Amino acid sequence: MDIEPIGYIKTCYGEKFGVPRQPGLVDQAWGQLVFEPKYRTPDAVRGLEGFSHLWVVFVFHKNSDKDWKPTVRPPRLGGNKKIGVFASRSPFRPNPIGLSCLKIERIDCDDPLGPIIHLRGVDLVDGTPIIDIKPYIPYADALPDAIGGFAQAPPQSLAVHWQESTDNAIDSKTKLLIEQSLSIDPRPAYQQDNDQREYGCLIAGLNVRWTVENNAVLILACSPCESA
Repeated sequence: MDIEPIGYIKTCYGEKFGVPRQPGLVDQAWGQLVFEPKYRTPDAVRGLEGFSHLWVVFVFHKNSDKDWKPTVRPPRLGGNKKIGVFASRSPFRPNPIGLSCLKIERIDCDDPLGPIIHLRGVDLVDGTPIIDIKPYIPYADALPDAIGGFAQAPPQSLAVHWQESTDNAIDSKTKLLIEQSLSIDPRPAYQQDNDQREYGCLIAGLNVRWTVENNAVLILACSPCESA
């Protein structure tokens, strides 16, 4: 079985830590799907403009050197309870393949690298290989009576505060992106009882330093990344 990427996605998340654990949790999280040259033709996406959402099949390329295990500890269960890997969406799988439903913002066929598909609600790290895309079809894909097991409801959000003067030079969209990304608490489950530990995320080319105090996120610093 030979599978090769059809393209790669550029996203606002520069590293794994801080990436939402599910698609759609951060509606400001952006991504740009850029096709490999052999698939870079407007004909290949003809008709896609009529759909609002897209199934994106991708590779967990940052985990390719990790062995899979039959059980995992999902963050939604506090990182303490084990369940089967096939009853989870853990990135550590026998085949490191992921699936996300993302919102299509627009399709740019005029870009020199076009067509580029601009997406929202992404949960992918920058540079993720994409191996296929398929349009989301509401009558077949939306199942309102489905049961979500241990993840029936969305995770609770934390309040987010900025230390004085931290956000002065950040535009409103990037500020909202950062707030939404941190409000869903990207900390590992086993560290979520550890207040006042300092964390860092690479979001939209910014090194965001933050901590959690009294069940709320406090952003301590926000500066351009050295490689940005």
